[in-house]
Amino acid sequence: MKIAVDAMGGDNAPQTIIAGVERARDAFSDLEFLLYGDEQQIQAEIKDATRLTVVPTSEEILDTEEPVRAVRRKKDASMVVAARAVKEGQADAIFSAGSTGALLASGLFIIGRIKGIQRPGLMPTMPDFKTGGQFNILDIGANADSKPENLYQYAVLGNYYAKNMRQIEKPRIALLNNGTEPEKGDLVHKAAYQLLAGDPELNFIGNIEARELLNGVADVIVTDGFTGNAALKSIEGTAMAILSLLKRTIMNSGLKGKIGGALLKSDLGVMRDQFDYSRYGGAVLLGLKAPVVKTHGTASPEAVYYTIKQIRDMLAQHVVEDVVTYFSEHQLAKRPE
Repeated sequence: MKIAVDAMGGDNAPQTIIAGVERARDAFSDLEFLLYGDEQQIQAEIKDATRLTVVPTSEEILDTEEPVRAVRRKKDASMVVAARAVKEGQADAIFSAGSTGALLASGLFIIGRIKGIQRPGLMPTMPDFKTGGQFNILDIGANADSKPENLYQYAVLGNYYAKNMRQIEKPRIALLNNGTEPEKGDLVHKAAYQLLAGDPELNFIGNIEARELLNGVADVIVTDGFTGNAALKSIEGTAMAILSLLKRTIMNSGLKGKIGGALLKSDLGVMRDQFDYSRYGGAVLLGLKAPVVKTHGTASPEAVYYTIKQIRDMLAQHVVEDVVTYFSEHQLAKRPE
């Protein structure tokens, strides 16, 4: 299996990217990597070149650039050349910690959508604090505006991913809404509810509210990209605020508090790790002809490693190839009217 890596994407690239790639290379003997970017910078970070090939590029896409324009104009950008390698069959998947918008544009315009899928959705795996498990949520930002049919397709894609990647026989599918009643929400969500409830192949459990996201009520949560992105940012902000408040409370509570904090240090570390959803892998752009996976721009080498592990699992399970068959032959034929 060969993975194309945008080695220049991310706040601390290429250092953290190469460190994570080397860890994954050492852990999995069936992986090879094509590293795209500034050759001099990349070579300076490589400790062992086994199964690593550096492909020099002369440009990179910045987060401040308009994504579509940057992808079209910067033909020799590391992300663009890496995506082209996947399209041309030189690599099986692409990974980047760079601009989310540019990666979405590269995936759509270069790699391409699976036939029949209107809009791919961006999907991370998130922690479930009540049961200690995980859940998937999509879309979290690939599309700001969605139609009911898009939300239905996200459910189909998420259902298949949960079955094959997480081995859940009948994934519980829920629709993120402003109330649990079937008639809640705007016209888009009301119509989406009817589509989801009308498909017997989906284990649709109804609407859920945002306060239930981390409580293990569903395995796959469907939402539009605007709402999903806002929900994700709220979770991230709340997590950082809670951890900061705990630290400040301990430091301001005198000697007894500091002693207690020292005794709880390892437990607080576990709590911090539970909030870090990058440990479960990156966000997958579901609905494209090859795995396109994004991790956070501030990702550590550990997060890079887990994202690559996720990509390896997707390739080993033939997730994309099977989605093509599953979606075209079964779901489109049986899609509720």
